Formats: sequence, C-alpha cells, structure tokens
Amino acid sequence: MAILSLRDVSKRFGSLTVAEAVSFDLAPGEALGIIGPNGAGKSTLFNLITGNLRPDRGAICLDGRDITAETPMQRCASGIGRSFQIPQPFDHLSVYENLLVAARFGGGVDAAQAPGHCMDILRRTGLAPLADRKAGGLPLLNRKRLELARALATKPRVILLDEIAGGLTEAECGELIATIRDIHAEGTAILWIEHVLHALTAVVTRLMVLNFGRVLMIGAPDQVMAAPEVREIYLGIEA
Repeated sequence: MAILSLRDVSKRFGSLTVAEAVSFDLAPGEALGIIGPNGAGKSTLFNLITGNLRPDRGAICLDGRDITAETPMQRCASGIGRSFQIPQPFDHLSVYENLLVAARFGGGVDAAQAPGHCMDILRRTGLAPLADRKAGGLPLLNRKRLELARALATKPRVILLDEIAGGLTEAECGELIATIRDIHAEGTAILWIEHVLHALTAVVTRLMVLNFGRVLMIGAPDQVMAAPEVREIYLGIEA
C-alpha cells in the first residue's frame, strides 16, 4: 500500500486552475522529486497535501486513510512533515528551542523524551554546535538545515521538501544532499520540489513533472529529462 496517495486532486482560484486532477502514489520509503516551471503548481500541491489548502475535489490518503478533511495539525500528527521554501523559524528562539516546539506540539513527543529526541536530530543535521544560537542570526545554509531539522522533529513518515537546496553554494548543497540521503536511508519517504536538478537526482528514484497544475509525466529521472515534452516545457528546448 502507498504511504501517500492523491486521487484526482483539483483546486481553482476563480478562473485560475492551480491543480487539475493530480494523481500519484508515494511508496513507503520512496524518494519522489517534483519539477516544473515557475507557476506550475508545485508549492500549491504541497499546501494541498499538508492541509493548508483544501481541494475542490479529489482525495488525499495517508496509509490508505482519507485525510482530505483533516487540519494541518492533524496531518502533522499523522506523520506528514514539511520544510518551506523560505525558512520560517521562530527567530527569537534558539535552534534547540525551535526543535523542541516542533517535537512537542507537532510530533506529540513526550516531555521526558523530547530533549534527547531534539539533540539527536541536531547531531544528524549538523546543528548541534549551534543549539543555543538564536535562529534569527543563522546564515542561509543553517536556516535550511533548521527547516529540515524542525520537520524531522515532528517524527514524519513522509517529509515534504520545498526547494531546500535553493540559494546554496555547490559545497553547501553537497552537505545538504548528504544529510537528506541519510534521512532517506533510514526509511523516511520523501517528496521533494527542487530546481537544482543534480541535487534531486542524487537522491530520488522517480521524477514527476508538473505544468499548469497538471501531471505531465512520472518516471525514472533519466527517462523524464530525455522526454521531448519535458525538454520543451521545463528546459525551454524545442523538440
């Protein structure tokens, strides 16, 4: 059974269609990348999955259970974690405190277990030396790491990454890829929106292409990127 399934999920804002009959399955432990031009509906799709938006029609299921009517808080508690394209930490809190909030209120982690849980994630994401640093003063790479760490603190079975490699240098991107690979190796399913293609293809086993809210193609990364329609729409190369 797929851990996450979307069936004919659609959303419109007036005359603008931002998701049109989107259907796909994410297998347990799978890493699926999502690409597409700006305005293709990628972040909207994440908002639909996390419950920040409600679809006009269609169903979203987690482990075969329909969660379409659930709130973002309920979906987080059920095992859906997310990072945002623009990091959104609590700037006035320390790095450790940011994780503690996520663990206690997002993941429902017991108060006695939360400190050890958070410190383990800080070590895994390379943030342990910065545990007492205020989040608002972090450089971009560490803010991205904190986004990832906060999502992990909720104990997700599916983690949604929204352009987490964007804006990083090549070296910084390599560090982040290594961390995401480790998370994937531990069995967490990943749904990853990214424009940095080499970052995606270093981790994911399938790519999904969105265009004007529709699924254009899903398949192995090399097959998808070689498809004439993808090269024309996504890369601007005419077939």
